[in-house]
Amino acid sequence: MFKSLRHKLLEALQSVAPIIAIVLVLCFSITPLPVDIMLMFIVGAVLLVFGAALFSGGVDMAMTPMGEAIGSDMTKTRRVGLVLFICFLIGAIITIAEPDLQVLAEQVPTIPNLVLILTIALGVGLFLVVAVLRILFHIPLRWMLLGFYLLTFLVAFLAPRDFIPLAFDSGGVTTGPITVPFILALGVGISTIRGDRGSQDDSFGLVALCSIGPILMVLLLGMFYRPTSADYQASGILSAANTREVGAAFVHAFPEYLLEVAWSILPIIGVFVLFNILTRRFRNARLVRMTAGFFYAYIGLVLFLTGANTGFMPVGSYLGKALAASRFSFLLIPLAMAIGYFVVVAEPSVQVLNKQVEEITNGAVTQKAMSLSLSIGVAISAGLAMTRVVTGINIFWFLIPGYAIAIGLSFFVPKLFTGIAFDSGGVASGMMTATFLLPFTMGACEALGGNLLTDAFGVVAMVAMTPLLTIQVLGLYSRFKSDRLTAARATVDALEDDIIDYEAQVLSSHSKEVSARG
Repeated sequence: MFKSLRHKLLEALQSVAPIIAIVLVLCFSITPLPVDIMLMFIVGAVLLVFGAALFSGGVDMAMTPMGEAIGSDMTKTRRVGLVLFICFLIGAIITIAEPDLQVLAEQVPTIPNLVLILTIALGVGLFLVVAVLRILFHIPLRWMLLGFYLLTFLVAFLAPRDFIPLAFDSGGVTTGPITVPFILALGVGISTIRGDRGSQDDSFGLVALCSIGPILMVLLLGMFYRPTSADYQASGILSAANTREVGAAFVHAFPEYLLEVAWSILPIIGVFVLFNILTRRFRNARLVRMTAGFFYAYIGLVLFLTGANTGFMPVGSYLGKALAASRFSFLLIPLAMAIGYFVVVAEPSVQVLNKQVEEITNGAVTQKAMSLSLSIGVAISAGLAMTRVVTGINIFWFLIPGYAIAIGLSFFVPKLFTGIAFDSGGVASGMMTATFLLPFTMGACEALGGNLLTDAFGVVAMVAMTPLLTIQVLGLYSRFKSDRLTAARATVDALEDDIIDYEAQVLSSHSKEVSARG
């Protein structure tokens, strides 16, 4: 166990190190940071590394086996209605428990928190049911994505303009560190029980469909609820006069996140306890191991959230403001792309997805290939998001062509890559995007005098879009490589057949000559 945690710690350090390096280069060159903010960033980075390592280890020990077990056991019953009802409850409960959703709700003061949270939870619950039906009845993912995204953009054109960034951002924040490991494992469990040739292709796609539900529901909320606006409330930058106050900032935040994550993870534990009482699936040493896994995941998420929100968020906001106000403002777009390239690797949920993809594909799609494709995608997202801040271009000019190309590609790439790609979009837009990239964009927008609501927000939606393209391009390359390998093998087989025929002819001719001589 300790060897595994040491490995996770090294992985987390390698993921966060590039972001630390970028901040250090900036603070010692073109955008000097106040000492208190820099110290908060260093402490936050340490907490973030240890938190990511513990959380990843806990997911492997508890959430992944639990999700796979529930998924496989549910599909053994012939009562489809009961299965769908359970899926709806699970989807709604784990969404309400998602920490990212609580953060988003706090930033939209014009809509009551409970109204927004329940609306989004309803969307995830309904679309988890849709996703499970797709697996059970072998419905192609590409056609469902085409239909639901057409419906989403149609509703978006009818919804109030202020709700569009909030709606698309809500689709990203709901697929966070609590939701993703469980839903991914649930998909694997449900598809595995089918056991047919297409079951592997259908093991991904649940996260993709669950990301659409909140978008539609929030757009509908804007059409019928009609508050004054869906405006956001930016978080202020913490300041400290000395090291004691820096420590106090983390000490005060720590109990808050202890309670927040406890409320987030308790519903998952409750589902696990009820499931195990009914099925007796996990016993003795396995049960002890999973209990320890939940504890590691809990502590890890507390450390991660404390470090990200208290240490990383102020730095992102300050750097965005300082760079936009300096004579180096032309670096905003390339710097945003560099941050986006590295920030996605530090996402806890991304590590879970990459590992599961490698296991499901038996190494055909490696974690390294997934990480590179996601990093390129998020780098493009961050660059486009910052372009919107600088120019004020409407988000539809990016989202509509992006999703049109992504869905078009789904008809040419292997089915498995479509599911992976659309799941990746939801997974990539997680906590690191919300706590570092989004504040960086907001800081730059504020310094440039832009509209936070229409120009800065939508970063999460952009981050959720571009991996759909890069992962599917990886799928096209994989298919091209596979086709070339198949063609090469066919050529070799044909040559071998020709050689065998030639040898047979030679032997036959030789036998005839020997017979004639005799």
